[in-house]
Amino acid sequence: MAFYVYILHCSDGSYYTGHTDNLEMRMAKHQRGECGGYTSTRLPVQLLWSQECSTREEALAAEQQVKGWNRKKKEAMMRGDWKIVRQIAWGTNTPLPEELL
Repeated sequence: MAFYVYILHCSDGSYYTGHTDNLEMRMAKHQRGECGGYTSTRLPVQLLWSQECSTREEALAAEQQVKGWNRKKKEAMMRGDWKIVRQIAWGTNTPLPEELL
């Protein structure tokens, strides 16, 4: 069974990060406002990014990690710009070691 971590773009411009074992069904529930909480008051939502994980634990860990990131880091990750993700992780005033560029 596959699990997914995902990021939604909400109607107010914010991002929502979650995880599920059925991405299609979860998206439908979010769109109908059936998930309650954060997204139900920010409809419609749009799936921006998802990643398949091997286990629920891996998907949950990824969700918690991404939820801790700021907007710029999330956007860089969704673009696949890992150089920027690393720079943000290291802090803007810290030069990156060459092996991380």
